[in-house]
Amino acid sequence: MKNTFILCAIMMFNCFISAQTNHFPSTNDYAELADTKPHDSEAVWDKLPATPQLSWGTIYTRYPKLSIPEVTKTSRWQTNAWKGERVNAQAVLWTKSDIKDVTLTVSDLVNGSSVIPASAISTNFVRYIMTDELNKDRQGGCGNRENKAEWDSSIVADVLDIVKVRDITARTTQPIWVNIWVPQNSKAGKYKGILTISGKDITPTNLQIQINVLNHTLPTPKEWAFHLDLWQNPYAVARYYDLPLWSKEHFDAMRPIMKMLANAGQKIITTSIMYKPWAGQTEDHFDSMVFRMKNIDGSWTFDYTVFDKWVEYMMNEIGIDQQINCYTMIPWALSFDYFDQATNRIKFVEAKPGDAAYKDYWGSFLKDFARHLRQKGWFEKTTIAMDERGMEAMQEAIKVIRSADPEYKISLAGNYHQEIEPDLYDYCLGYGHNFPADIKTKREKAGKISTVYTCCSEAFPNVFTFSAPAEATWIGWHTMAGNYDGYLRWAYNSWTADPLRDSRFRTWAAGDCYIVYPERSSIRMECLIEGIQDYEKIRILRKELTAKNNKSKLDKLNKLVSKFTPEGLASTQQDPTEMVIEARKELNKF
Repeated sequence: MKNTFILCAIMMFNCFISAQTNHFPSTNDYAELADTKPHDSEAVWDKLPATPQLSWGTIYTRYPKLSIPEVTKTSRWQTNAWKGERVNAQAVLWTKSDIKDVTLTVSDLVNGSSVIPASAISTNFVRYIMTDELNKDRQGGCGNRENKAEWDSSIVADVLDIVKVRDITARTTQPIWVNIWVPQNSKAGKYKGILTISGKDITPTNLQIQINVLNHTLPTPKEWAFHLDLWQNPYAVARYYDLPLWSKEHFDAMRPIMKMLANAGQKIITTSIMYKPWAGQTEDHFDSMVFRMKNIDGSWTFDYTVFDKWVEYMMNEIGIDQQINCYTMIPWALSFDYFDQATNRIKFVEAKPGDAAYKDYWGSFLKDFARHLRQKGWFEKTTIAMDERGMEAMQEAIKVIRSADPEYKISLAGNYHQEIEPDLYDYCLGYGHNFPADIKTKREKAGKISTVYTCCSEAFPNVFTFSAPAEATWIGWHTMAGNYDGYLRWAYNSWTADPLRDSRFRTWAAGDCYIVYPERSSIRMECLIEGIQDYEKIRILRKELTAKNNKSKLDKLNKLVSKFTPEGLASTQQDPTEMVIEARKELNKF
């Protein structure tokens, strides 16, 4: 037995990513891919003044790199914000000459003796990444995309870079992203400050910032009610940085993007309890975080070292600790791995839900897993999770789960099935599908989670790299309009081979596999957070207006929200970006 556990340890802790060695850029600058799309000619650029041009723009526009931006020049940006809210702005710099060593600095924002410190403000150069398009029928982004030449590809602005000093090439546009996280203890009032753009051999140029802090307070992200479930992929991080899986260096490399996720209000830790639960659908497949060994006598031994290490890291170091979702008892390929002590090799059980072999494989594990989870104090936080599986297969899996331990919580992202709804603690429906009103009420009273998801199927709303940025914000409003508890997306960081430069993938539309970049956020991610914050603001205002019995304002708020559904969109025929801009302005008037 001693030798067996030594073997287990070797298998778990000496796992290295078996892909090509990658030495991608991290904190250093990098070269973007070339854009072959039509753009403004040298003659057009050369009509510009000799001095670089600078203006505030809008966060909902992806400004083209090689054309002069279409903006109404203004040096002052102003917005309203709640205490505790993160607000975004985008400036645009364009030049007909090279500029060396461009830097961004921002002052404190001052309101009399009250200050929003510069430390609460982040500035980023916006970088360009290769994207493609929806399928030819324009109905979605699913399907094989092996031949990139078949797709209309271009570069678009999305990456929020961490490089602080950049050279700006002649005849290019450089967007600049500004994020201000208003402290919760800020005094209400108007705060003013300056964003300064400097560079070698140019005169520093200022843009004015003005924030009107309202007398409302947004809770911290950890306290948000919005149930955010973006699936994490730790294996992609190990491959990208060429680090030993589960090493200290691996965990250190994950920290920036996982902290980003926590600051977005993420509630769930994604874990894999079998090998390739999704048949290796991404650049980096998921291994099992649980080691299974079938002993010579036919009994089972389980080791949870990796599972525990990952969960403890996410809970204790990152701060995501509300729920653990364990994937999956019904994978794409019904093949289940284990180490066979008798033959000293990895073997697989081929079995479908309902088979005796399936029940033996999962039943033994689930009983021991329940014991382990209770010992760790995690049982109440854990769900056995499945996604997009048929009702009959789910019914058989539920039987095995209930037989192992009737108190297990179960999760499903997929179609609505009345027959199994009572068994599902965390139930997520695809965009355009709703829970019956009475069922949703029952689920709320029972403390169950009912959410919505989008994937490659939805042409709109989505977070592809070519999607309009406001679509990400629209999702937050739709979540409230559809009476969902939150939003799920299947891939937070399942990076492509070259994620900072090329978001295209062999299957699915560009950007479907990830929302953030190595160490970097994105326009998409920041707009998604914006929509989540709006959800929280609506929730808080509804509670306040109901307590005050202010029916007229409550009706006005509900009417504003109601447009953010497929039916509302079809009825108004309004541009979604304009919907978001209009609704967000109105929201800050309550």
